[in-house]
Amino acid sequence: MTGPAVPFREIVLKVHSRCDLACDHCYVYEHADQSWRTRPKTISDHVVSRTAQRLAEHARTHALPSVSVILHGGEPLLAGPARLRRVCEEFTSALAGIAELDLRIHTNGLQLSPRYLDLFDEFDVKVGISLDGDRAANDRHRRYADGRSSHPLVLKAVELLRQERYRHLDLGLLCTIDIANDPVAVLDALTGLEPPLIDFLLPHATWDEPPPRPDGSPTAYAEWLLTIFDRWQEQGRPVPVRLFSSVLSTLSGGPSLTESLGLAPTDLVVVETDGQLEQVDSLKSAYEGAAATGFDVFTHSFDEVAAHPGVRARQLGLAGVSEICRRCPVVRSCGGGLYTHRYRSPDGFDNPSVYCADLEALIRGIEDRTAAATEAPAVRDPYELLAAQQDLTRTLLVHLHESLDGSGGEAWETAWALAAEVETDPAGQAGIDLVLAHPYTRTWLLDALEAVRAGRPVEGPPVERLAASVAAAAVHARLDLAVPVVHRDGRLFLPTLGEVRTGGAGETGTALVRADGEGFTVHTEGGAPHIARGAGESLHWSPVRRLGATAGPGPVPTLVLDDLDPYRTCFDAPAAERLSPSAADAWSASLAEAWELLARTVPEQAAEAAAVLTTLTPLAGGAPVQAGRHGYGALGIAAGGDAHALATALLRGFRRTKLRALAEVTDLYASDGSWDHRMPWQEEREEPVPFSRLLSETYERVGLALFAPRFLAGIPQALDLIEEAAETTVDGKQLLAVMRKEINGTHGTSGRNGCKTDTERAAVR
Repeated sequence: MTGPAVPFREIVLKVHSRCDLACDHCYVYEHADQSWRTRPKTISDHVVSRTAQRLAEHARTHALPSVSVILHGGEPLLAGPARLRRVCEEFTSALAGIAELDLRIHTNGLQLSPRYLDLFDEFDVKVGISLDGDRAANDRHRRYADGRSSHPLVLKAVELLRQERYRHLDLGLLCTIDIANDPVAVLDALTGLEPPLIDFLLPHATWDEPPPRPDGSPTAYAEWLLTIFDRWQEQGRPVPVRLFSSVLSTLSGGPSLTESLGLAPTDLVVVETDGQLEQVDSLKSAYEGAAATGFDVFTHSFDEVAAHPGVRARQLGLAGVSEICRRCPVVRSCGGGLYTHRYRSPDGFDNPSVYCADLEALIRGIEDRTAAATEAPAVRDPYELLAAQQDLTRTLLVHLHESLDGSGGEAWETAWALAAEVETDPAGQAGIDLVLAHPYTRTWLLDALEAVRAGRPVEGPPVERLAASVAAAAVHARLDLAVPVVHRDGRLFLPTLGEVRTGGAGETGTALVRADGEGFTVHTEGGAPHIARGAGESLHWSPVRRLGATAGPGPVPTLVLDDLDPYRTCFDAPAAERLSPSAADAWSASLAEAWELLARTVPEQAAEAAAVLTTLTPLAGGAPVQAGRHGYGALGIAAGGDAHALATALLRGFRRTKLRALAEVTDLYASDGSWDHRMPWQEEREEPVPFSRLLSETYERVGLALFAPRFLAGIPQALDLIEEAAETTVDGKQLLAVMRKEINGTHGTSGRNGCKTDTERAAVR
């Protein structure tokens, strides 16, 4: 096993090894491992002290910001208040100044009293209580040894914990599933107690000792849980349910929220009452000694335990699941199931979970029930994508302001205050939106934030860009407002407007920019005012130029030809210098011809591109088209080529920049690089690629295939690969549906949506 061991962040401390209940589904007393019989009933002071020292040593070595200690058993309350106080004091003292301590206790609640809760309040010990539902459900397993019901006392404990003075200690309820119980009655009983969380746990089982399935259904546990899920949805999700929240999180590309699902490595170790260090308790269900490591707190560090082969096997993520699981599309959500549930003799844990069919049915069932509600509108609606991008830019600007925390100096603070003033006017707010929507505003923000994160000073042009942006917004809004903007080396650039030459090389100072109706005036200290008027170029004024395509059917964009913005150098190929007027006119003519071709051939894509593409930057060399590190709407395009080549480049670039914009506002895939994929159009000698490249090339080729059918080869197979891939999230599948609709709904048809047949398209190649 390669790579460093994952440090432990969670310690399960067995403070008492006996229990006052006789639950027949308990993995400690009723399953294969019976080592509890030889353990001391109560943990000793020496074990407590040594464990606290080991944990502090571990936290210091790995610079852990926080660690959790879960007091467990048996029934931990049987240790008594005095012993539990000693535990809390030892760990609080040992971790002081090293790591934040999160103390928790999991109990059946029978002994819970104000005396315990006052102690837990003193040390901020959170309390989780086991309850399997209503009385009928709870009494099916959770009884005293003489058969008496435990339900009334558990409810009493829950009600005590719900009191205002103790509610902040409430972790929630843990419910072990029994499919013989009425799922709706179970959920109603649990939600009626208004816990902060419900945690449903599959009963521990292995392939040697499989879970009961009274009706023989391979998905009986999924059906039971989905019935609860439906009821939970009907109730308006009144209480978080960890199992459901975890599935919903992983389906959307997020992390697992429970050890029993997902691919996150384990970071838990168990300390028994005698100081023995063991793996997760549930392994006791597999076979005698399955959880043992041979280590103890007296002679071994936690690092030694973390390096134990059994522990490492549960830290491998995808590499630690069976080959069958690695090929399964839902493995990112189920993670192969709880490690214990994979056991089968004689081949050990290299198997799918004994609940495999249940987990797949549960995950797919939740996805089917929630996909429409959880999908990001930006995937289907281009205007929602534009709005999400604008929100993202504003969020980055606020984040930069907060990150600078005054270090931007007076220039930044003055500009920030003026921005707030401009936004009080509706026209000013529209002007701010226009400037923030400029793609290279995003480049500036990302560069500045990167400098802040790296600890580099953010000063000079990165700080001064804000004032220039505010001035540009005020000009767009025609506000009578003087905005001070720094000019450097005799030049002052206003985003979306152009560049004013304020002096000679090396001259730096502050100018006042003020709108004057049809343009604006720049006043420099001791110099004559410079007047900028619209698109007309003068000795002192170089406006950004607009490429207006006026020919052809359908929406035709007017794109900014930005060959001035200092942040346009965000492409792999170098940006060209300022074009001559004749060269700019040639660009405009080429664009008109290319756009006429797009509007005639792929009108829907042309219309969408017209709505979102705002900026073209000429490139001095490199690829025909590039989508750089900037906001939505800009392309870098190399000069040259005929109308068809430019149309292809525009379409290719639009698809690239749109996919990147989508990936910035939603998760289309997760765990990229965990699997390799061979694209259908790849040659055999080429290496397989990660999912991100499979998706990006497929998305690009789908758009191009509608324009030039030669790109269609391999697309149906690629779409199938994406559908079957484990990396695809809910939003990724939504995008897949969009691509299928594009190909199946428009390709090869005549008369529908204005699209051409294959023969007609071939004529324009």
